[in-house]
This record gives sequence, structure tokens and C-alpha cells, in this order.
Amino acid sequence: MRKWTVQDLTLAAMVAALYTLMGYFGNVFGLTFSAVQVRFAEALTVLPFLFPATAPGLVVGCFLTNLLSPYGVVDLIFGTLATGIAAWLTARMPKWYLAPIPPILVNMVILCPMWSWAEVGAVNQAFFGALAFNAVTFAIGEALACYVLGTLLLKVMDRIQLFAPAKRTLH
Repeated sequence: MRKWTVQDLTLAAMVAALYTLMGYFGNVFGLTFSAVQVRFAEALTVLPFLFPATAPGLVVGCFLTNLLSPYGVVDLIFGTLATGIAAWLTARMPKWYLAPIPPILVNMVILCPMWSWAEVGAVNQAFFGALAFNAVTFAIGEALACYVLGTLLLKVMDRIQLFAPAKRTLH
């Protein structure tokens, strides 16, 4: 494992601040925690594909954003955990077009049952109905953030020479 540089730490801190800012800004418009959650900050979750050092920044940014969550401590723990797992997997994706898949799938698998439990309070027919609804609406919002905005972000960041030293080497 390579040592962290000041550049890595700075990049992680910038991503944490940007994720938090975007999460709070989206919350002003009711998008960060709405039924069809389009958390613009989730576009940043594809960055570990190019810049593995951004993964801890995503975790910190998600934690700070989830302080606003209507689901409380459970979302602070599991939402942050989901982002950490997704960031780790994204950094290991072999192709750029696969980078949005871990944030979409990991968050859907971890968060949708949590939301459904909070809405229904038991595992019954209503839970599975809520789970299906949450999975569909979450997948739509997360795909918009990760595939549309995230892919655009990856393409732009790949061309900026200033960030070239921080990028992973792609075979």
C-alpha cells in the first residue's frame, strides 16, 4: 500500500467539502432526501475510479450530509458505510463505464431496506411494497446522478492536466 501524500489528503478533503456542500444545497430544494432521491453529490462517487484518494473524502462528505437525514443515526451509520463500500469497489472497476455501478447497487441494497423498515416498521407485505417502490425510485435518481452527471465528470476530470499526478494509471 502506498503512502498518502499531501496531494492525496487535499484531494480527499476537497471532495468531502464538495460532497457536503452539494448535499446541503440539494436539501434546500428537497432533493437530497426526497422520494426520488437525486443527490447531485452522488455524481462524485465515480471519482475513485480515476482518483482512489477521493474515497475517504466521499465517506466523510456522506457522513456530514447524512447529519440532515430524516432517518437519523441509522442513516449516519449505514448510509456512510454504503458510500465507503461503493467507493472502494468503484476504485477497482476495470472500465470507466462500470464506475457508476457500485454506487447504484451498493446504496440500493443497503439503503432501500433501511428506508422501507423506517416507513413500515415490520417485515410484511407493506415492507416489500415499499422496498420495491424505494428500489425503483432510488435507482432512477442514483442513475441520473452517477451515470449522467458522474460520467460527464469522469470525462472532464480525465482531461484536466492539473489532476494528472493524482490519477491512477490505467492499463
